[in-house]
Amino acid sequence: MFNYFSNAELIFGNDTSVNAHDQIINILGKNIFVVTDKGLTELGLFEPVVNKLKKNSNIKIFNDVESDPSKNTLLEAYKKASSFKSSGVLGFGGGSSMDVAKLVSLLLGSNQNIDTIWGVNNAKGPRIPLVLIPTTAGTGSEVTPISIITMDDKEKKGVSSKLILPDLAILDPLLTINLPPNITASTGIDAMVHAIEAYTSINPNNNPISKMLSIEALKFLGSSIKTAVFDGHNIIARSNMLFGSMLAGKAFANSPVAAVHALAYPIGGLFNISHGLSNSLVLPSVMKFNSIHKETKKNYANLAPFVFKDLDNSKSDEIVCNNFIDSLESLSKELKLPYRLRDLEIPEKACQLMASEAMKQTRLLVNNPRKIEESDAFNIYKSVW
Repeated sequence: MFNYFSNAELIFGNDTSVNAHDQIINILGKNIFVVTDKGLTELGLFEPVVNKLKKNSNIKIFNDVESDPSKNTLLEAYKKASSFKSSGVLGFGGGSSMDVAKLVSLLLGSNQNIDTIWGVNNAKGPRIPLVLIPTTAGTGSEVTPISIITMDDKEKKGVSSKLILPDLAILDPLLTINLPPNITASTGIDAMVHAIEAYTSINPNNNPISKMLSIEALKFLGSSIKTAVFDGHNIIARSNMLFGSMLAGKAFANSPVAAVHALAYPIGGLFNISHGLSNSLVLPSVMKFNSIHKETKKNYANLAPFVFKDLDNSKSDEIVCNNFIDSLESLSKELKLPYRLRDLEIPEKACQLMASEAMKQTRLLVNNPRKIEESDAFNIYKSVW
């Protein structure tokens, strides 16, 4: 038995973000609260969308979302959205903006105490109408029931509830054309992590639909990530990355991620390293740790040819699995991503603190195919340092 849930509607295609204005207004109403960031404001990326919405709706823009958004940012957005008497929320941007938009819509609709929403299925609802438009190909947040916020003590906490799935997700590949190569690379690896962890998760709700979506996601992502990074205006590669990211999001929305994310969160929370890069840093070492588990080794071997089509999968599971892990490590280097903690000026002595912090991510660690103790997390961080 398993449950599978998804967002109500999805639109994919070039210029869909500007052409769906009537549909957005029908969902969000007359007072639309837009959640985005300053970088997109400077680029003017959301202006074509907002200008069309302004013809029939009142718009309030909140653009103070930072990478790995803080609880204070969420509360400030909620306060302004409430004063605006928002009828609906539009999240426009990367995972951070969409995560804030999800929780603003939840808090506006439910008036629930923010301290009671964290964890799995603790949100009571309802929320007000919500539309999400991603501008990166990595988080899959536009189709997931998850929002991650950084607390005052730098710990990352998540809300996991189908209540925060949007009414509509709009995927417009043209919005990703100007993503810098480093962000394209790190968010692309992030999407791969989502698919890999969803496929191998030991969560009781791991299911054949998520496994199928994981495989399809890795086909699109593996075949296109290099082109998207080094030829950013290739619209086919950009489309494949955005589509693959969405598929991976739908996979881990129902078969939750595990130790890669649990160990990535302290890197991001303590040292302001982007979520995608944090994932890419620990991915190979966590996979090596997990591959001691026989069934997981087989699962990794099964996934290998979908990411690297030239990888010889006729050999033993152990050889194919090891080649897969080595190829993922080489891919990060080829994409010019940092692959050691020391390259990011993270001190070696921080490995113990990060290991301790990672153990707080019980929501994620329970899904890992091999139990991770604090000493294991420490050794993984040391191997990456």
